[in-house]
Amino acid sequence: MFKQILLLGCCFAFGLGCSAMAGGSRLGWAESTLPSGTTANEAEANEAQANQDKLPAPAEANEKAPEKFRVKVETTKGDFVLEVNRDWSPNGADRFYNLVKIGYFQDIAVFRAIEGFMFQFGIHGDPKVNEVWSEAKIKDDPNAGQSNGFGTITFAKTGEKNSRSVQFFINLGFNNRLDAMGFTPFGKVVEGEDVLKKINTEYGENSPEVQGRFQDEGNEFIKKKYPKLDMIKKISLLDN
Repeated sequence: MFKQILLLGCCFAFGLGCSAMAGGSRLGWAESTLPSGTTANEAEANEAQANQDKLPAPAEANEKAPEKFRVKVETTKGDFVLEVNRDWSPNGADRFYNLVKIGYFQDIAVFRAIEGFMFQFGIHGDPKVNEVWSEAKIKDDPNAGQSNGFGTITFAKTGEKNSRSVQFFINLGFNNRLDAMGFTPFGKVVEGEDVLKKINTEYGENSPEVQGRFQDEGNEFIKKKYPKLDMIKKISLLDN
């Protein structure tokens, strides 16, 4: 399975010490409405799984994004708002818009987070979804003059052309060195920037092996591997 990870050696080259290449509100379940023996967390997980089972195939999620739109990102450390500009990266903005609209981003692990550099997410918690979406690549976009500054969101990719699919990172520093490597930002955090600095970075870098097992085994593996990692609980479109 093709892994979506940052370019080999980019962290070494810039002194980040990696070995390889990449509280908002909960759903308000009332205990009295749950089936006997079911906890609120289990009910939330069951609903999330039911939603994922209904995800359309990549070919069906092909709407053109608005020229500018905002999304709310709910994490285990709080919420923030991203504003996406389609003219920065049209193909990237379209893919992200469709993933949000179909409900892809539910219970998504921030599985790679490096202090002062970035945090990465997008591998799905359900291996069956990964089988379909991890290889759903989109074409590269030329650099539109936007840099990988603090709070910008960019696709993770390999050194190959047109290798972007469903993995993303948000910059935790001013990483303009990535601009010439094909990492094209498509949006920026415009509210809740303080939340970015709260994302847990204690696990630092991880290896392609970890990412491969995560794709193959889902959240069950990554939550056991990194029990204190943060999660993106949900990403939803906001009215423009």
